[in-house]
Amino acid sequence: MAMEGQHIFTLNTSWNGDRNASGEITCGNLKTVVSIPEEMGGPGLGTNPDEMLLGAAATCYLISLATMLDLSKVKAKLHLHSEGIVEVEKSTFTYKKIIHHIKIVLENYNEKHIRIANRLALKAEQTCMISKALKGNVEIVVNCSIVES
Repeated sequence: MAMEGQHIFTLNTSWNGDRNASGEITCGNLKTVVSIPEEMGGPGLGTNPDEMLLGAAATCYLISLATMLDLSKVKAKLHLHSEGIVEVEKSTFTYKKIIHHIKIVLENYNEKHIRIANRLALKAEQTCMISKALKGNVEIVVNCSIVES
């Protein structure tokens, strides 16, 4: 059921020192340590903004697709593997691309459900709130495979 109005999410954070230190974030049910990833010269403690952005994009896509399949009466299990591509040029890091590899396991494996699942796999990425927020800045690609349960 859709709810009208505005939704406000809040995040509280603290940082415990220099660039090689760590911090903590609390946001609703999420509570974790954050730091610069090892790949970017940091300590690699807890998670980091790059992983959180990938997690936000992946979970938003997955929930959007599950909702669309449910509304279309297509019963499926979903398995998602996502990759975030960050390019480094002259010490500048740029989040360039997210690739979602979605595997849709159909309960009723027939031509109609295959067609619907393929269409919705792409539509879910276009309608996901996080994908919309990233549009024009981060390319998002969907690779879909559909199999029988």
